[in-house]
Amino acid sequence: MVDLHSGMLLVASPILSDSNFFRSVVLLLDHDDDGSVGVVLDRPLELEVRDHIPVWSDYLAPPMLVFDGGPVQPETAIGVAWRPGIEAAAAWQPTVDGVGFIDVSLDPDDVIGVEKLRVFSGYAGWGAGQLEMELGIWSWFPVEGSSEDVFDADPATLWRRVLLRQEPHIARYANYPIDPRSN
Repeated sequence: MVDLHSGMLLVASPILSDSNFFRSVVLLLDHDDDGSVGVVLDRPLELEVRDHIPVWSDYLAPPMLVFDGGPVQPETAIGVAWRPGIEAAAAWQPTVDGVGFIDVSLDPDDVIGVEKLRVFSGYAGWGAGQLEMELGIWSWFPVEGSSEDVFDADPATLWRRVLLRQEPHIARYANYPIDPRSN
């Protein structure tokens, strides 16, 4: 079993047919005995962040859209920022390469060191043991992630590109047809 930790990516296996996660890449933001929380990185919505949170416009990574972070609490805005060199503190817990949660209700002038920002509508959540069960039935490939994945400018191709850089037994799934019967 893989040692799950914050900052990992969960790459949906081609057999995961849930429409919320079909061919998705999820950044794991928190994982402990009580469960897991993450955001879907490759689902931009047709909503401009500047129309909803204009004070953060100067920090947005392209595309400057709200992303569908997952099916849990879609009315909640979750900020994920890149703050390289900022040490962990009570209100800042980086997950990978200086990436972590940020409270987008704050004024940007009150938050030091933000270089990039993504805003997500909702999140993905798993109860205690649920994610481990899904890993056991090969719904997800847990892999190491980076800040480049989180702020990728071409989210539509992220799933395939993350798979292609893995070991061959996982990378081969990047070419898996959407409908295997048409192969």
